[in-house]
Order: sequence, then C-alpha cells, then structure tokens
Amino acid sequence: MRHDPMQSILSDLLGRVDGLAGQRGHLSVPRFQDEVDHIRHIARAFHIDTVEGLAGTLESALSLHGLGPVVLSYLDFLRDAIAAEMPPAAILSPAA
Repeated sequence: MRHDPMQSILSDLLGRVDGLAGQRGHLSVPRFQDEVDHIRHIARAFHIDTVEGLAGTLESALSLHGLGPVVLSYLDFLRDAIAAEMPPAAILSPAA
C-alpha cells in the first residue's frame, strides 16, 4: 500500500481546523490569526486554492471582527473545503 503525501497534508490541515474550532474560546486573536495564517501557507504551498482563499478571508474577518461568531462558520467552510479534497473514507468527524 502506497503512502499518499497529499492525504497526510489534508489530514494535518483538517486537524488544525478542528483544533482551532475546539480552542476558539481559549486562544487570543493574534494566536488564532497565526494559526489561520499557517493553514493558509500550507494550502498555498500545496496548491489547495479553495482552502487558501477561505483562510485568507478568515484572516480578514478576524482583523475586522475579532473572534466573533462568524469564525465558526469560516472554520466549517474550511473543513468542508479540505474534506472535498479527500477521499470519502479518509474524512473523520471531529468527535472521531
């Protein structure tokens, strides 16, 4: 069985997004922005354009509105965009 490096990258991104969703009330805005920026950079490096664009939009929303309720919607959009790149069997729910 061959190891798919893109699968590992997508799994890492998914874990990062889920981690942010789980820590949303416990992270400062600058720390949250750093984490989103890291997600954007990874997505850019591996040409995952939808994820990169959403992360950039989330960064803008954070700079305008802080950690308001809109953040969870963007994290859901990011999760959906990452999941769309993965084979169906590889997608795990945050509870799993």
